[in-house]
Amino acid sequence: MDTSAARAAIFGRIRKAQQRPVEPTAAELDQVQTYLASNTSGPQPDIGTDLVHRFRTQAERTSQTIDEVATMREAPAAAARYLDSIGVARSAIAWETLSDIPWNESGLHVEFRPPVNEDMVGITSCFCAVAETGTLMLLSGAQTYASAALLPETHIVLVPTSRILRSIEDAFDLAKKERGELPRATNFISGPSRTGDIEQTIVLGAHGPYRVHLILVRDN
Repeated sequence: MDTSAARAAIFGRIRKAQQRPVEPTAAELDQVQTYLASNTSGPQPDIGTDLVHRFRTQAERTSQTIDEVATMREAPAAAARYLDSIGVARSAIAWETLSDIPWNESGLHVEFRPPVNEDMVGITSCFCAVAETGTLMLLSGAQTYASAALLPETHIVLVPTSRILRSIEDAFDLAKKERGELPRATNFISGPSRTGDIEQTIVLGAHGPYRVHLILVRDN
């Protein structure tokens, strides 16, 4: 049984025990929307007005490396420079939504498909980024496969600066506004995967990429 079917089965048993119909009624859905609209977020810290600077600072604190370009067309050259600097071949898989970018002009071989075990580099964009914590929000979809950010050892992320928001709450509000509901997989990424399970020593790349490199695109 896949995750969606298992979740539906659990919710179905709960609703049956409550003597409710299998599917939520229109009245129940309206009640949920009313509740969400009437409950505002709590107090938030003052992080200043320069969200790009705050995001950069917090991202660097979580071991993310950063480059910055003026336009999306400059992103391939930045990606090539980064891969050369770490001694990794200029070969990657990427989201299909990035297929219009001229990667080959910078000597990059990019295939637009989900990764397999042999793929060392994954290139994605993000739904938005959170300045408060230096976090990326990625939403899965047919062309934005979650595995591209999780399986390859090196994850390169194109981050439009216009999509840098103040807080996690703002990120969820934007997703609700633009998507209506969250997709099957919503991932928040704050740097390379890490663990401190062994002698309380932080080890990077334990459960995902060893490296997360951000290319900020000044598109606003």
